[in-house]
Amino acid sequence: MKTSHVIHRLARLWALAGLMLLALNLRAAISGISPILGRLQDTFHLTGTQVSVLTTLPVLCLGVFASLAPPIARRIGTETTVTAALVILTAGILLRAFPSPWALFAGTVLAGAGIALGNVLLPAVIKRHFATRIGSLTGLAMMLMAAGGAVAAALAIPLADTAGWRIALAVWALPALLAALTWGPLAVRGHRRRVPLPDTRPDPTASLLRSPLAWAVAAFLGLVSLMFYALMAWLPEIMHADGYEPAEAGLMVSVMQIISIPLGFAVPVVATRMATQRPLVTAVAATKAAALAGLLLAPEAGWVWICVLGVATGSAFPLAFTLLSLRSPTPQIAARLSGMAQTGGYLIAGAGPLMIGLLHAVTGGWRTPLLLLLVLLVPEAVFGLLAGRPAYVHPGGHSGTGSDLPVQAAPHLCRPAHPGARGG
Repeated sequence: MKTSHVIHRLARLWALAGLMLLALNLRAAISGISPILGRLQDTFHLTGTQVSVLTTLPVLCLGVFASLAPPIARRIGTETTVTAALVILTAGILLRAFPSPWALFAGTVLAGAGIALGNVLLPAVIKRHFATRIGSLTGLAMMLMAAGGAVAAALAIPLADTAGWRIALAVWALPALLAALTWGPLAVRGHRRRVPLPDTRPDPTASLLRSPLAWAVAAFLGLVSLMFYALMAWLPEIMHADGYEPAEAGLMVSVMQIISIPLGFAVPVVATRMATQRPLVTAVAATKAAALAGLLLAPEAGWVWICVLGVATGSAFPLAFTLLSLRSPTPQIAARLSGMAQTGGYLIAGAGPLMIGLLHAVTGGWRTPLLLLLVLLVPEAVFGLLAGRPAYVHPGGHSGTGSDLPVQAAPHLCRPAHPGARGG
């Protein structure tokens, strides 16, 4: 085997390790703080409003900072941007462990910014380094994200009990730092290999805002995320109101997340093998509708509906995330579509828990909020069906047309980026 082939294989293995570590760090810093909110509130004498802001900040940051990832990546390269994101994440995790409420909030913003950049560039990394394995590696990334979040949530209380809340927060800086150190050599290699080349693909400065398909993907991701975060925030209260003990209601949410772990791998693999993802969209919407209707009409069978809901929510987000790659003809467009979709998506998702909480406060029950979630399944399914058709996002050029391209009409856009092409 030639030396160049060995180097290429080692580089791919290193990139795979970097991808796995990146995915593992994209949820832990968020889910690891929720279980110890009570201790933080007691330590810093936080008001209810401040606690609400603290829980909403990470999701809002995912939306606010997502739009910055594509232009930064175009300027300095994808690998360098991912490395910077992980450094920012590490700094944010460490900062919020300082015994100061200002450090807690500022560190949460920094951690959210780092996660937002990594979230957006994950599909571009997969498209750039593993264009022929989008399904399996997107699935692996989704599974690692879910597992990282679940482990962080499960260990938060034990770590706080044995070592204190500061260690419980700061410990997640270690895997973030390891990921940053892994991506450092990839960033250096990316800089050395970037050579300006003529690009015959769509104008990189053209706007995705003229693409109907891009809007459909963004809306689908946004509504899927809204449903997920609304349920994560309020499902324990909903089940408690239906007569379940608080400990059992909390266990239900944990079981729902555990169910999602294997689906995070399976759904992207299945989705990439299908000519159209519309059947999956329909199945996910129908499963969600059955679970929500069950919670409304037969709450005594709560465990059944929780498991059904786990299948639905555990399939919806991986499907929406996979569409970011499947609807993008190039890694550059994948990054931009991801930035557009996640900016709007997470801003919408951040409003979800607040909206459901306000409805509960006004009506005094959970029937109306659950009915609203059922109603929101209609636009979610519609946008999902539009996003699931086999086509590529085509940025609107200076002519302003913005028409999207059928897959068969643009085979030249799917070629892997030249090794020397500028990352982004």
